[in-house]
Amino acid sequence: MRDTFHDELDAITQTLVDMTMLVKQATKDATTALLTADLPLAEKVIAQDDLIDDMQHELDSRTMLLLATQQPVASDLRVLVTSLRMSADLERMGDMAHHISKLARMRYPATAVPPEASLTIEEMGRVAGLIIDKLAKIIKSRDLEDSKQLATDDDEMDKLHRKLIQSLISKDWPHGAESAIDLTLLGRYYERSADHAVSISRRVYFLVTGKYLQENA
Repeated sequence: MRDTFHDELDAITQTLVDMTMLVKQATKDATTALLTADLPLAEKVIAQDDLIDDMQHELDSRTMLLLATQQPVASDLRVLVTSLRMSADLERMGDMAHHISKLARMRYPATAVPPEASLTIEEMGRVAGLIIDKLAKIIKSRDLEDSKQLATDDDEMDKLHRKLIQSLISKDWPHGAESAIDLTLLGRYYERSADHAVSISRRVYFLVTGKYLQENA
């Protein structure tokens, strides 16, 4: 029975990794659809958000069943409790990609990103991909140094977000209020996705140590 239980714990971890990789692909595709006005790709990301949602619901159901039937303690209990929180964060990261794609769809056949902002948005998408890729490795390996490092990686996303906002509030911004609102939302979507990744990395730290990682650690 205990071997079966630990197999289930391993399966939960693998499902979290699988969800993370789906989020990574969704974020990459959403960024491409946004920058190239690729409507079919945007529609694909929007449709596949249901898959991430379904994985979260199925994972949470399995986790709750194990909590109810196995009476886990110590590190096993932390695996189950943190998996519920991590799956919720991953679902929200998928939602961010979904929102990016919906904005791409709304502005089609034009692109929602004017030339002045395209390099910044492209870089935000690239950094998001690197963060999410590292997150998958952290969930799988439970490496404490990597989990602490992810907050530093998030600093690069914050810098890009500030750069984007500064360009929008400049008196020289030539594209009007609608474009500024679009880009404000887009910047927020990327920034929030990275924040959720950092939250998950902190939960991995708690899973391993039983202690909360301080923000200035």
